[in-house]
Amino acid sequence: MPIKRNKFRMHQKILLVLYFFLSYNGIQGMRILSKSEDVELEKQLKLSNKPAIKIVQTKYGDVYDCVDFYKQLAFDHPLLKDHNFHPKMKPTLSRIKKNSSDSTSGWSSTIWSKDRGCPVGTVPIKRITKDDLLRQRHMPPPEDVTFDVSNNNSEPKERYTSGYKVAIARTPNDANNKFTGAGMVTNFYNPHVDGRQHSACRLKIQKDSNILQVGWRVDPTLYGDNLTRLFIHTQVDETHCFNTLCPGIFIQVNSEIPLDMSLMDNVAHRGGTTFEGRMYIERDLISGNWWLLLSDNYVQVGFWPQRIFTGLASFATNVEWGGVVYSPPGVPKPPMGSSFFPIGDNLYDAFCRSITVLNETGTVNKVDKVTMLVNSPNIYHVLFERLESDTKSDLFVLYGGPDESAKV
Repeated sequence: MPIKRNKFRMHQKILLVLYFFLSYNGIQGMRILSKSEDVELEKQLKLSNKPAIKIVQTKYGDVYDCVDFYKQLAFDHPLLKDHNFHPKMKPTLSRIKKNSSDSTSGWSSTIWSKDRGCPVGTVPIKRITKDDLLRQRHMPPPEDVTFDVSNNNSEPKERYTSGYKVAIARTPNDANNKFTGAGMVTNFYNPHVDGRQHSACRLKIQKDSNILQVGWRVDPTLYGDNLTRLFIHTQVDETHCFNTLCPGIFIQVNSEIPLDMSLMDNVAHRGGTTFEGRMYIERDLISGNWWLLLSDNYVQVGFWPQRIFTGLASFATNVEWGGVVYSPPGVPKPPMGSSFFPIGDNLYDAFCRSITVLNETGTVNKVDKVTMLVNSPNIYHVLFERLESDTKSDLFVLYGGPDESAKV
């Protein structure tokens, strides 16, 4: 009898632990829902997950709905009610694009299983689950950092976004800046993050409270895993959104490149093989829409419609390249980039190279002068150096650093 009682008590303890784990886990988004919460989540899922013409899957297990171009969530926004967009539309850009293409150009060729992406006329939208919705309730406020460099002060002034740390290069502060686009080539790493931490590299363009970003990111709260993924982030005044999670923010036209696709097949190994990708954000000269382009072939992924913006309805005034990390208050900061301080070697460092901006006439200018900003220099570093190879030289933004708890 005593043995049975001990077993019963042990079972009680196990059940109690399971109850607390399942009733709420803010990192993984697992919890027991009330009936009203469950009904509300079902409504959100119905709005988010549009009818699929085809369902495809990547080799990483990601499930995507091939949604008719005209049925994507973006068109739920009232400002886009009377749009005239179509899936074969092409941007009018000043940059010479002899090889301009809507093919995948290698970006998505390795992620799909036998499905091989979505049919023409549809776009791949990642299937949203209840766990995604619950987990994303714990997303931190967006990175919103105002840098005052008017007096050569490189210390950022942070507004309500404590927990963010950056190691970036930025176009020199000038109220007369008028940029119609920017670009970079970056290599991909997979820094280790836990819980609600994230670590990313991004190209960021901004005017006032309007911000567009593209890059790679490791973010368990957003994605539910620790894979390195492509991402875009949009902020328009008080509204901010990742990828295609919000109405009206981004119109996808490419049928094979998901905005949250895994890049794990192309992750660099420090000191060994390095993989890189080219990314651009450029403004259409006629419509004012901001286009996302990838690779040397300027593959057209989609665009941010001009009519949703206030500041970026015209030009951008600031551009940034480099790394950003986040961790909640009281939690050590995660590693950035390669997880090591940059040493001035592109085989060992995380980098952004071939950084360019387009001026107000659309002329492409290579950036050779920047302001470098690091708000935790004991953990992260950034360098701006010209590196030589056998055939050419290029200017590099080299960034990164270990996690805060590492002994360096």
